[in-house]
Amino acid sequence: MSEETDDAPYSGRIVGNEHRFAVRIYYEDTDAGGVVYHARYLGFFERARFDMLTRVGIDFLATLAADGSAYVVAEAELKYRAPARLGDALTVVSSVGRIRSAGVVVHQRVMRNDQVVVEGRVAVVFVGPDGRPRRQPEAWITAFEAISGGAEARR
Repeated sequence: MSEETDDAPYSGRIVGNEHRFAVRIYYEDTDAGGVVYHARYLGFFERARFDMLTRVGIDFLATLAADGSAYVVAEAELKYRAPARLGDALTVVSSVGRIRSAGVVVHQRVMRNDQVVVEGRVAVVFVGPDGRPRRQPEAWITAFEAISGGAEARR
């Protein structure tokens, strides 16, 4: 491995129609009992979505810098299935759901081996600098369709 990539941040991987992002649970993620604090899962979901977008070629950081347009979370739904604990090695598995002209729904689950710890659905909307929804770039819609596996219909 070259020196240039040795210190590169971890960036998950695409497997079939899913993005897989590994997470280890540290003290900062847990409550006094060593169980992952419920709100931390939203942070894990966010890291995985950010990475998934980057991995499929969506350069939302350049768009944000160029004209102030960005994705924002419009809705989040989580279902807690089992506790995760200090030291656990988990995987956030993300897949594209409904693709719309101004956003996308991402289905996400946190796994410990084959056990679902948390599952959720996050709807993100592309907004302009004024905060109003706007059409996301066509190339981004195409990128979502390419990894969606023909999931839910585009609308």
